[in-house]
Amino acid sequence: MTAPHDELELSGRPYDAALLRRLLGYLRPYGWLTAGAVLMLMTQSLLALVGPRLTEHALDVAVPKHDLGLLGLLAGLYLATLAGDFVVEYGGTLLTAYIGQRVMYDLRMQLFRHLQRLSIGYFDRHPVGRLMTRVTSDVETLNELFSSGVVTIFGDAFTLVAIMVMMLAIDVRLALVTFAVIPLVWLTARVFRRQVRQAFGDIRVRLARLNAFLQERLSGMRVVQLFGREEDTARRFGVLNREHLDAHLRSITIYAVFFPAVEVLTAVAMALLLWYGGLRVLDSTLTVGVLAAFIQYTRRFFQPLQDLSEKFNLLQSAMASSERVFALLDEPVTVREPDHPLHLPRPVRGEVRFEGVWFRYRPDGPWVLRDVSFTASPGQTIALVGHTGAGKTTIVNLLLRYYDPERGRITVDGIDIRELSTADLRSIIGFVQQDLFLFTGDILHNLTLDAPITPEAARQAARRVGADRFIERLPSAWHHELGERGRSLSVGERQLLSFARALALDPRILVLDEATSSVDAEAEALIQRAIAELMAGRTSLVVAHRLSTILHADEILVLHHGEIRERGSHRELLAQHGLYDRLYQLQLRGQEERKIA
Repeated sequence: MTAPHDELELSGRPYDAALLRRLLGYLRPYGWLTAGAVLMLMTQSLLALVGPRLTEHALDVAVPKHDLGLLGLLAGLYLATLAGDFVVEYGGTLLTAYIGQRVMYDLRMQLFRHLQRLSIGYFDRHPVGRLMTRVTSDVETLNELFSSGVVTIFGDAFTLVAIMVMMLAIDVRLALVTFAVIPLVWLTARVFRRQVRQAFGDIRVRLARLNAFLQERLSGMRVVQLFGREEDTARRFGVLNREHLDAHLRSITIYAVFFPAVEVLTAVAMALLLWYGGLRVLDSTLTVGVLAAFIQYTRRFFQPLQDLSEKFNLLQSAMASSERVFALLDEPVTVREPDHPLHLPRPVRGEVRFEGVWFRYRPDGPWVLRDVSFTASPGQTIALVGHTGAGKTTIVNLLLRYYDPERGRITVDGIDIRELSTADLRSIIGFVQQDLFLFTGDILHNLTLDAPITPEAARQAARRVGADRFIERLPSAWHHELGERGRSLSVGERQLLSFARALALDPRILVLDEATSSVDAEAEALIQRAIAELMAGRTSLVVAHRLSTILHADEILVLHHGEIRERGSHRELLAQHGLYDRLYQLQLRGQEERKIA
């Protein structure tokens, strides 16, 4: 199974300064908190210097002199240092965790807002599961960077510098012996860093594929079970799951080599220190207290080195995740809001005009609409008919500004819709789509979607389309909780609810995209009566396969391969004996055959 192209395009660089600067920009709103966390970590680093000096003084002064008072004082100071270290570390951990959570919240909100601004075409090209990975798993990885990585790096770096200065101040030669293994530590990190970055990148790719496959198969479980594809689906899921496992095992292998290598180098440094320091103690050129202090400093010196190694691995994961997150944030918004939007004059008349509109979904793709022009005046019903793929739904998508035309323009009351805010445009359009979508929640929530619509207005809209009949039979009536996508209701009931939701806003323009394709004859009759009542004084654009639903339209546009081939009333088009007449005769023949059957 080949990953989508955008999943594989990682830079491969173990460290990207531009990405890191962009990540650090999310700390700006929390500058004082970050400064406080860094201050606590620096304090902790200074406290780490005290213990070894107290040990040195105890062994070189208090013990030889048998000064129990001084020994007790030094032990008390040592305990006080440990207590202070506990308090400072506790405060620093709380602060860094809080900063990480706040940054994660801000980043997720930015991602979600950006996703809502992207065009519908973007979601057609990208699986939902992969986008969910960006907003959840990838952001969680960045949270680990901020809460336990980027801030603590300053503390670890300060600890290293402070210990190095202290060791050099005490004994330069002994310090240089301890530092002799540092080039080897750097070389080890150099060898493994590319593998670590690649491993984390592979994990993110495999997880995105796994989520995308899982989301798609769970959403389509009815189809999977209907066609008996459980075994095949489980096999394909097993392949993706195995790839994800293998990617994790590769990263574990790298960890298993990297960290023991650092431990071995620490042991080598300690052995060198004991050998060289022991010789100098025997020669009486070094005291036991200084050697003991150096042993403690060496342990504390390599601890932040190990921490930095771990932070380095965390940085690799963050680089892989941030590259993907920022790629999503940098995805251009193709349907852009105008800088200075115009406002529709009030009251809105609702005149819709297409003027020489050309459109295709890809720059190098075939034209879906070719020089489409028509006018829908208030009080008029314009019907769009034609075979599948003729461009009917595309006209609706352009009117709603899910896409923008490549040539020509679309106006409402004489204003180009690209000069209107999408919120202003869509607030005057009531849309019932062919692909029904209801949200988890009760009936009233699905009718209003938390818009400024009173419950009574929502109930009235439902009554006008006849949806109240089945709603009031539900266990909790208007407060009945719907499952995901409203699957506890029949297709016809969901369609009635969708229709009522569109009417609840009292729109100036009605757009019906196959609005009655899935309801029975009785429900369709109710909808037709509601449509007849509500179309008075409104612009109505109706896309229909059932020609019986648009017989009384003021004008019928017959589309063929993206062009308007015929236009006129039902009678006028029949008299032309063209495309519309053939469509009508085919439907009549099909209805007669169903009646005979």
